[in-house]
Amino acid sequence: MKKSAYEQAGVSIDRGNQAVERIKAMVQRMGVQEIGKFGGFFPLKGDVKKPILVSSADGVGTKLKIAFLTGVHHTVGRDLVNHCVNDILVYGARPLFLLAYRASWKVDPKTGAAVGSGVLDGCLDNEMILLGGETAEMPGFYQEGEYDIAGFIVGIVGKDKVVDGKNIGKGDLLIGLPSTGLHTNGYSLARHIVFEKLKLKVDSRVSGLAAPIGEELLRVHRSYLKPVNALLAVGLVKGMAHITGGGLLENIPRILPAATAVVLEKTWPEPPLFSFLVQAGNVSEQERYRVFNMGIGMVLVIDPKHLSRVESVLKKANEDFYLIGLVTENKGGPRVSIE
Repeated sequence: MKKSAYEQAGVSIDRGNQAVERIKAMVQRMGVQEIGKFGGFFPLKGDVKKPILVSSADGVGTKLKIAFLTGVHHTVGRDLVNHCVNDILVYGARPLFLLAYRASWKVDPKTGAAVGSGVLDGCLDNEMILLGGETAEMPGFYQEGEYDIAGFIVGIVGKDKVVDGKNIGKGDLLIGLPSTGLHTNGYSLARHIVFEKLKLKVDSRVSGLAAPIGEELLRVHRSYLKPVNALLAVGLVKGMAHITGGGLLENIPRILPAATAVVLEKTWPEPPLFSFLVQAGNVSEQERYRVFNMGIGMVLVIDPKHLSRVESVLKKANEDFYLIGLVTENKGGPRVSIE
């Protein structure tokens, strides 16, 4: 069959339709029937008093380059969902639905299905709906075999239940919840160290690491929804920071009142991947805590009188945690210092 003018220009409507049909079949597991139309409908219901909608948008960044190198595409969808969930979770919001966008040089239904299955699994894990999205074929814009993805999330929280950090004060404690790896930040530096400086391949083995370096770098950005919800249910959190771009040094100040600062104590075990990257890349202390999460993916600020209750709730939720710091007075120096 002769190619249409659009196909000759590099875009196939048929491939796009095939990708949408695959996603439709997967999303029907959620009971959503209308995906693929011009918009998605979500019935807002429940017993949230004075409801406030909380939204955010994010991507996976250059972690996608590792997916391209390894040919593993099902994990980045979960990365996307979990990152977005954590971003609204810091306000105490429960996720409702996600819209996903994927653009590529050419729609590959198989790759698209792998990415989509990861997004769907992430939504199911976080008890939310994949409401819709967009798939775009853009030849000449993206390189052959590459794509980008973005997520747009909406959640809900009662006005009186918003966690905004405004009551954080001197003497409050910081609890760190462990990350599963780099999550979705610091990959430009990590890739430079691993693939440009050391000339490693994705299947290279590194002493001290449990899996090949490509697999280590693809470890899924985890969601903190379940353990944090357990604490929110009993009102034990004064503020939260999702440790993404900017690391511990720049994300924690985002929730601090102007009169406060934080002193961190390196009480948590440094995962081997970070030790390897820091040593191999000769990364300074200042930069490592600004670029990487260094093993802590979520920071909680609590009242010291609630420490034993917080520990009890997290243990019951089978969540590892570390007491990592103290809120102090802001004397004009760094908002976050590390001892």
